[in-house]
Amino acid sequence: MFERDWPTTEVGELVEKHFSGPSPDCEERQIFASEEWGVLKTTAISWSGWNESAHKVLPRAYWGQQNLEIRAGDVLVTKAGPRHRVGVVCHVPSIRSQLIVSGKMIGLRPRTEVVEPRILAGLISLAASQKFIHDRTTGMAESQVNFANEVLLQTPIRLPPLNEQRGISGVLNNIDSAIQEGESIIAKLKAVKQGLLYDLLTRGIDANGELRPSPFDSPHLYKESAQGWIPKEWTFGVLQGWLEGKPKNGYSPQEAGEWTGMQMLGLGCLTGDGFEPIQLKPAPRNDRRLAAAMLANGDLLMSRSNTRDLVGLAGVYRCVETPCTYPDLMMRLRPSPETSGEFLQFVLRSPMLRRQIQAHAVGTSGSMVKISGKIVSNLALSMPSGPEQIRILNCLSAGASRVTAEVEKVSLLRDIKHGLMDDLLTGRVRVTPLL
Repeated sequence: MFERDWPTTEVGELVEKHFSGPSPDCEERQIFASEEWGVLKTTAISWSGWNESAHKVLPRAYWGQQNLEIRAGDVLVTKAGPRHRVGVVCHVPSIRSQLIVSGKMIGLRPRTEVVEPRILAGLISLAASQKFIHDRTTGMAESQVNFANEVLLQTPIRLPPLNEQRGISGVLNNIDSAIQEGESIIAKLKAVKQGLLYDLLTRGIDANGELRPSPFDSPHLYKESAQGWIPKEWTFGVLQGWLEGKPKNGYSPQEAGEWTGMQMLGLGCLTGDGFEPIQLKPAPRNDRRLAAAMLANGDLLMSRSNTRDLVGLAGVYRCVETPCTYPDLMMRLRPSPETSGEFLQFVLRSPMLRRQIQAHAVGTSGSMVKISGKIVSNLALSMPSGPEQIRILNCLSAGASRVTAEVEKVSLLRDIKHGLMDDLLTGRVRVTPLL
């Protein structure tokens, strides 16, 4: 039996239930009390897999909606958001209780007597299924589109026999195990890197290239400051002392509906790990105000509006091969000659600065707060000399290289998995039982 002989059916025929939930204003934290209920963020669903920690606490009035509660074995699909985030699919291998879907996603409960959950997720992720969904997705701009539940339920797929589905699942499980092992290594390396960052930004590296002893062991190497003990050679002050001019906000026109040769950063490009070009939008043509927000390689950027956990994220911009601008919800900082954007991004990501940023962020909504250029300019910090900054950066670079190497390994495994899924779920490569 070849793929063309597999029966064609619709997604709706393979599920016993489909469901979407509410999207109320929520408290931006994870649930921790036994009686609390949470709602998933769309970031819980990605092509990399399932992330149950991406949720927030529902208002009490929405607790107890068991008909919307996610179970292990469900398949989730995003249905509203930027174009690149719509139609994203994942299968839920395990789940804590009392989490529900939001109005920006669809939950599917597969009929396991006819389809394996991860196979259903894979079939929906195939190019033909994605094209069917996106051809029926609507919206005023590519930054905010959506499709109806019925579109997903009517999506046609070719279904392998159940015994072959199980064989395919076995193959994919082996790759998933290798991916999970790699992700575990990455998480451990990142934790070590974060601990190293704290030590480097509180104790620094002496002229011999060694991490200074702690102030408890060698108090003569330190002095008191408003931030606590800092190395004697360091200077304490506010961030403005190491900036040229004030932080400057960007510009956010409506994105173009087509490719124009110029792009704009989305807020998602600033992450906890720095700048990542993961949310780019086409800029409109002939808008002269974009010139003032044009980016240069090495510019230091900082988000000025987001959730309390994410506001104030900083990163150094890297060219994206086309002219690019930054939005109004970011600000650009110009470091003075005494420091650099490369060093300041780590200072701004340090626990001491993150606590200050979150404490000073203000807003009328619990889900969205802002910081001003004045708040950023007045952040208190301690600064080593230029040569010591370079030594610290070299040390951090070595740790980052290890993380990058592991990330590349996992990325390669994901590419292999994607290729295998396409081959196996279209029938180009067959999984047959061993005799």
